[in-house]
Amino acid sequence: MHVLMTTDTLDSNLWAYTRELAGGLIGRGFRVTLVSFGEIPLPEQTAWMDSLAGLDYRPTAFRLDRMDEGQQDFAESSAYVDSLLREVKADVFHSNHLCYGSLPVSMARIVVAHGDFITWWKSVHGREPRESAWLRWYRRTTVQGLAGASAIVASSDWMLDSLRSTYLGAANGVVIHHGRNPVHFNPYITKNNEVIAVGHLLDPASQVHLLAERQYPLPVCVVDSKPDHSAETRVRADVRFSKGSEGVVMGGARSESQLRLMYSRASIYVSAACYEPSGMTILEAALSRCALILNDIPALREIWGPAAVFFRTNDPDSLCDAVRILHSDAELRRGFANRAFNRARECYNANRMTGNYIQLYRSVLKQRAVVA
Repeated sequence: MHVLMTTDTLDSNLWAYTRELAGGLIGRGFRVTLVSFGEIPLPEQTAWMDSLAGLDYRPTAFRLDRMDEGQQDFAESSAYVDSLLREVKADVFHSNHLCYGSLPVSMARIVVAHGDFITWWKSVHGREPRESAWLRWYRRTTVQGLAGASAIVASSDWMLDSLRSTYLGAANGVVIHHGRNPVHFNPYITKNNEVIAVGHLLDPASQVHLLAERQYPLPVCVVDSKPDHSAETRVRADVRFSKGSEGVVMGGARSESQLRLMYSRASIYVSAACYEPSGMTILEAALSRCALILNDIPALREIWGPAAVFFRTNDPDSLCDAVRILHSDAELRRGFANRAFNRARECYNANRMTGNYIQLYRSVLKQRAVVA
């Protein structure tokens, strides 16, 4: 089976998801043509592709639909993907962008919701965004993309329900949880007495200010998740806290290997996000055996349940209390770390994710064959 998949190089979570799924599909004998939008990636971003003999990678610099300028590139990017689908004669079109589900091609079309502008805005601001010409275009294009899909995938029931309430007619939904390969992470290093949080510092949905508003009895480091491939970042192995520090340290973006080392050393991982449709950094921390402290929002409660400590929604005092409780009780902290680790390995591994997608591809192809 041949799958054509879209991705983008500006979203580190989507890039990690793409790596896991493309590698998993090729490992099971599939052919994958991968198209990326956003920016042409640097060599270190694509090094993982070198060992994937069944991968045909087509990088582009088309701007994304969620960008203000994305509307200007949409017709050209759609025409490019359309022509590529016809060129490679793919069996399945797997779009990780909602807007391309309505391309006029005769094949199975899977659209995966990794988040979108309007559900993000409602989670951050508690209301619909103000109407504009761009928003009307974005909403119309997204509705058409969802309506044209053979199946819509999200990583949680919450995300599927949000799509249905925001874009009427978003049917054919299925939940497939994101997964990571546990072999990439080290849960066996002796933990330091440290807290780590990873999020895009310029994204208000990350809510890093909730951490910065209080003092803690142990070091807390907030790391920017936006990819940074500068030489200055690469020379550092990890973030070092000053001895006796009890404040919050704001760190710049780190490479993938640096983040893995930070996860493995930190004893607690915090997500204060009010919008988290993928949760890849939380999963990475769990696979590194960090105890999880999460904002009590429906998507995270659904995915992590009893494997995490939840603080009252958007409440910095409750967050601070949760950190202090886990810090003061080593046995409790280790217990939650083990719960998160076991749940991640059993429920959210890349092998299981790949198998679920293959099952979906075959089901959609079978349905199309029956209709034909």
